Amino acid sequence: MKSKEVRIIGAGLAGSEAAWQCALRGITVHLYEMKPIKRSPAHHSDTFAELVCSNSLRSNQLSNGVGLLKEELRMMNSIIMQVADETRVPAGSSLAVDREAFAELITKRLSEHPLIHIHHEVVDELDESVETIIATGPLTDEGLAEFIQKKFNHQSLYFYDAAAPIIDVSTIDFSIVYYKSRYDKGNSQDYINCPMTQAQFELFYNEVLTAQRVFLHDFEKEIYFEGCMPFEVMAERGKKTLLFGPMKPVGLEHEGKRPYAVVQLRQDNAAASLYNMVGFQTHLTWPEQKRIIQLIPGLENATITRYGVMHRNTYLRSPEMLDSSYQSKQYPNWFFAGQITGVEGYIESCASGLVAGINMSRRLNDQTILPFPATTMIGALANYICSANPDHFQPMNANFGILVSDIDQKNKQKREIQIELALSTIRQFKEQL
Repeated sequence: MKSKEVRIIGAGLAGSEAAWQCALRGITVHLYEMKPIKRSPAHHSDTFAELVCSNSLRSNQLSNGVGLLKEELRMMNSIIMQVADETRVPAGSSLAVDREAFAELITKRLSEHPLIHIHHEVVDELDESVETIIATGPLTDEGLAEFIQKKFNHQSLYFYDAAAPIIDVSTIDFSIVYYKSRYDKGNSQDYINCPMTQAQFELFYNEVLTAQRVFLHDFEKEIYFEGCMPFEVMAERGKKTLLFGPMKPVGLEHEGKRPYAVVQLRQDNAAASLYNMVGFQTHLTWPEQKRIIQLIPGLENATITRYGVMHRNTYLRSPEMLDSSYQSKQYPNWFFAGQITGVEGYIESCASGLVAGINMSRRLNDQTILPFPATTMIGALANYICSANPDHFQPMNANFGILVSDIDQKNKQKREIQIELALSTIRQFKEQL
């Protein structure tokens, strides 16, 4: 008989979800989190499931890949989605949360569960004979990262991720800025817009190009994931990259006029006292961040409550190492979850934790491991992670392009059919589990 206990390393979104799913199925969980003993460069609090970048969990609409993923997770009793829905703040058609309330509630529920035991320790190595879920995220501590690299006899891939600054709303000049959601979708108070004339944009753009960045060591090659690229790197690609990207003015007309460019701020907490800069992930030095931000109309005297930070993100060559349940091919007692697997995004990390947690529980309960069907967004993401070309493997968000189906590409109702099929399949799969 297997011992019905599991070690889970890391209490981020993936580890928290995995712990919850295991506990729901009667498994005793030993959850290891190195905070507060040690923190990564991007973490600021000692709570579980800390959101280190944006407070937005992205679209909540079924017509969007991550929106469908959210709905599937709700149907599968995801604790991350339960708490996200309870702590949401206005964000139009997106799901954004009060980041502090969200993390505190996740921490509380996990800590109070009778089958979940919390250990605040730094884990540097693993025992291949012990059932373990490794959910240490893209900021895996160096000691454990080195152990994993040696154990699998190759170097992990990596890229750089950047977090956007957060602004104190009381220091914004509201004689210049205005509230508006793009195309008037959602609540008009969800976003603050800082309009720019062409001359203001030109000055801002030129200063961004010459702004000082955080020093990188010679051995640290910059490899960026397109979905979370530093603002200054986007600027290097040309003015249109900004004007058709994070500073796009379309749908943000004010008093009958369209600005030349717009900087958007999105509500970051329930009290609406903090707003984060949409699309402004950065690795500029802190003095330069302040100088550049205060060039933006309406933010001339803005107080930055949290500066953008740059950190190294590590992820595995998962197509070589994992199967579609996130189980290690070489060490079957180990499952991986979260961004260390190559999924990209908060909700995607949660989904991988849910799959790993459910299938680890099945393993410990002497049940057959069941990968999620690839016609669901949860299953399609796992399928991509284990089947992509390992030589060109890049982090992946939820999107309809990864769903496996035989629907005719020319079918105008293809998206609607995919959504209906995914949700009906999840219902059936849940019954099967």
